[in-house]
Amino acid sequence: MMKEPRDNGTLLPGLKPVLELMERDPEKVDVIYVRKGRSSADSDRLLDLCRDYGVRFQLVGDDVLSRMAAHVGHQGVIARLREASFMPWEDFLMQAASAPLPLIVALDQVQDPGNVGTLARTLFAMGGAGLVLPKHNSAFLGPGARRSAAGALERLPLTQVVNLSRAVKDARDAGFVTCAAQKVDDSIDPLVEKLPLPALLVLGNEEKGVRPGVLKHCDCSLCIPFRRDFDSLNVAQAGAILISCFARSLAL
Repeated sequence: MMKEPRDNGTLLPGLKPVLELMERDPEKVDVIYVRKGRSSADSDRLLDLCRDYGVRFQLVGDDVLSRMAAHVGHQGVIARLREASFMPWEDFLMQAASAPLPLIVALDQVQDPGNVGTLARTLFAMGGAGLVLPKHNSAFLGPGARRSAAGALERLPLTQVVNLSRAVKDARDAGFVTCAAQKVDDSIDPLVEKLPLPALLVLGNEEKGVRPGVLKHCDCSLCIPFRRDFDSLNVAQAGAILISCFARSLAL
């Protein structure tokens, strides 16, 4: 009798993301679970790739897949990944300035996995240098985050730091202009101003914002102006706009 797979926190659900990862970096995949009876050109290709690269796969019931990735659309395919690879902070910082868009995004206690995944997707697509995540009080990079990222979390440089405030200071000392997303009297309007690069952008918790200990190492604040009376954008939406503003500044 086949033992039911355990969710070890490194699951990538969805046929397209799993197929793309197998085509690009099959060594990152431990085992793939496929719904019994599933047959399509893409799923057949996925199984062929598993055989070609020696990646294990198991045919399981839909109930097993649903328990592994509850509340996340899996399309009949889930990959269990090898342990997520976080770069050492020093190595991450050293290579960040050479990214197509030399922008680091640091997340200060952002809790929603979907928002983190969406930010990773946007940052990777725009050529960003990578994401900095605190080791504590940060979103879990499980199935929800990976689904939202659509494969970007496996390709974008990632690092974890114990002390985010110190990491922001390190980046500042290394020549990065450090910016925080917050509304204050002297906030810069990113829609009209050219933004400095290389830069580190801190995005804070949606309720509490960026913590004071992190803010003290930020050179400036950025605030997206609203044209209508509205409460706020979520961190993924605001981050996407700000990342785009940095990308626009690169071209000016």
